[in-house]
Formats: sequence, C-alpha cells, structure tokens
Amino acid sequence: MNSEPIPAKSRGAFYGRRKGHPLRKGQAHLIQEALPRLSLDLSKPAPADLRSLFPQPVSGVRLEIGFGSGENLLHEARTNSGIGHIGCDVYLNGVAKFVASLMEEKLSNVRVHHGDAQPLLDWLPEGSLERLDILYPDPWPKRRHWKRRFISDGRVKKIARVLKPRGLVRFATDIPHYAEWALIRFARSGAFEWTAEHPEDWLKPWPGFPGTRYEAKAVREGRKPAYFTFVRL
Repeated sequence: MNSEPIPAKSRGAFYGRRKGHPLRKGQAHLIQEALPRLSLDLSKPAPADLRSLFPQPVSGVRLEIGFGSGENLLHEARTNSGIGHIGCDVYLNGVAKFVASLMEEKLSNVRVHHGDAQPLLDWLPEGSLERLDILYPDPWPKRRHWKRRFISDGRVKKIARVLKPRGLVRFATDIPHYAEWALIRFARSGAFEWTAEHPEDWLKPWPGFPGTRYEAKAVREGRKPAYFTFVRL
C-alpha cells in the first residue's frame, strides 16, 4: 500500500509516494540497465495480441496493479510460467527490488510498467487480459480523500474494457469501508458479477495466494483481510 501522498492536480491523477530512500548502487544499475528491457513502451500502440510482448509462448496475460514489493507477482510468475504477467507500480524502490528478484530468478514471463495505472489501462487493447489483481490499494480513509481511491466508477469501466469475457478481477483489502465501496462500484457497473456464494468465499484467501508484506502487517495489527473475486460478464 502506498505511503505519504504527493498531491496531484489533474483529474484522475495518481496520489501517492513515488520514491523513498536513495537506491543502492546495485539497484540504481538495475533501474538503468534492466528495467528498460522489461518495460512497456506506452508511446507506441499496444500489440493487438499482448502475448507477443513475451519471449516465450504464453497462453494469456494477467496484470497486477500496485505490486508493492512483488510477493504475489513473483509467486504468480514462478507458478504460472505459461502465463504472461504485467506488473504496474509507481514506487521506484519497490520496482527496483522487484526487478532484482526477476534478474536473480531469471524469470522471463514478466513485463513492468513503472508509472501510473491509468495510462496503462488506456493503452491496453480491449479484451486483452484474463485477470487483473488489485491487492491492498491505499484506502484513503478520510472522507475528503475518498476521491483519491483507485477503485472508482470510471476505473471500473476501464477495467471492464480490457478484460476478456469471463475474465477475473481479484481485489483484497483490510478496510471494511473500502470493501463496501468496491462492491458497490463493481455491482453498479453492470459489467461484473461478484462470485461469492458464502461468507467463507471472501473471508478466506484465494487458493495458493502467498500473501503480501502489507497483509501480514494488517493481520498483526488486528485487521482482517477480505478477498473478492469479480467476473466480467
């Protein structure tokens, strides 16, 4: 989850921390040398088939918005080698750590967008993703900041555009008000169905979900995570 905000003025702009402590020499080298090879070039039109972004054959493409330190994204890349994965995050220090892990493990089925998610969603072709993960986005708990929340009616519409029919959105939060907020917006979009049939369907983690550092902190502090799955109609 993002930390102290840096206000932005434009409508729909990102609010959040982009950089923390100075990068170590090795991390700075990775950002200069390795990140450009992994990055998406949003200045050019997206390929009609996103699978062509990856050097090996993949059966589909998934996106994680706000991958933090990359715990879930690395797990997904390791365990689903036949899937192409795109990770999006603005926080430079987290991106540097994640790229270091990719290089160490020689994972080639991941591409990275270091930047805001909104331009990425606009760039992606219609119906190009089979799944999109949004894990513990900043809840912006103060009422006057609710407009800064990533999940909004407009973004749900953008998410619906880029997902294939029957594609999935996985959303996790430890903040009850944000859970209600998201449920309302996905429901009233008319483009998604919440898959839960019983309380345990959203109170238990998804099968195989590795958790994140932020999730572990939330549990230690007494907050209970919730896990939602929405299917694109």
